[in-house]
Amino acid sequence: MTAHQASVTKAEQFHKLHDAGPTPLVLVNVWDAASARVVQEAGATAIATSSSAVSWSLGFRDGDHVPWGLAMAALGRVVGATTLPVTADIETGYGRTDDELRATVHAVLDEGAVGINIEDSGEEPLTDTAEQSRRIALIRAAADDRGIPLFINARTDTFLSGRFGDSAYEETLRRADSYVAAGADGVFVPGVVDLHVLHELSGRIPAPLNALAGVGAPSPLELHDAGVRRVSIGGNTAKAAYAKVARVATEILGDGNWAGLAGTRSHDEMDALFEEGPRYGG
Repeated sequence: MTAHQASVTKAEQFHKLHDAGPTPLVLVNVWDAASARVVQEAGATAIATSSSAVSWSLGFRDGDHVPWGLAMAALGRVVGATTLPVTADIETGYGRTDDELRATVHAVLDEGAVGINIEDSGEEPLTDTAEQSRRIALIRAAADDRGIPLFINARTDTFLSGRFGDSAYEETLRRADSYVAAGADGVFVPGVVDLHVLHELSGRIPAPLNALAGVGAPSPLELHDAGVRRVSIGGNTAKAAYAKVARVATEILGDGNWAGLAGTRSHDEMDALFEEGPRYGG
């Protein structure tokens, strides 16, 4: 099977994971090869990167600060470490011009990812709906030109930004309709975990609804019952991992307590994650 055929197969597989079923697609977001392997080992059906986690791991703030080349290289390592479909969080596209956006789409496909998150948070309060829809249409055309059914998950920060107040629900629907008409395959609405609101959104948005979850959020099955097809945890995976590092360091550097190292994976277990080596190039 060629790399192109493999990408098409994985893209089709990823699309099917969003179909209505007894459970939602749950994504535990990753940022490097090791986290991707660990999440796959835990039973994931697909792998998603987190832009914030990738940025922090490379020494940058979240929000379009990580250099394009570093972001694409990190994505390549994730794809190369797993046999599962990978969707990439590309923030606002790592570039504002059409040529830059096309370059990002082609790089994502070249690295072997078969899905993206593209967000409308690039301007204040959010990118103009018509402009964001035009950009989504550009992404759709660029992927179609490559013959790969890239899953475009259109993120809208209508709730997360806090800028729309009581009109956030209506603004979300307006943007979702426009984004789907432009070629988006799914709609991601972070910042809302109210089951009633999610139920209403899922019934009105003509595409699979993605919710962002974490501590205090309903369970994946409760979200699924509200109509959510896809649940992701974003940068929370990395925040949990780095919190563990901070606790271990604080204990060891403080009173020399090694208890924080109890229950860790062995050296051999970590090496075993990569016993077959990376899978770069499909």
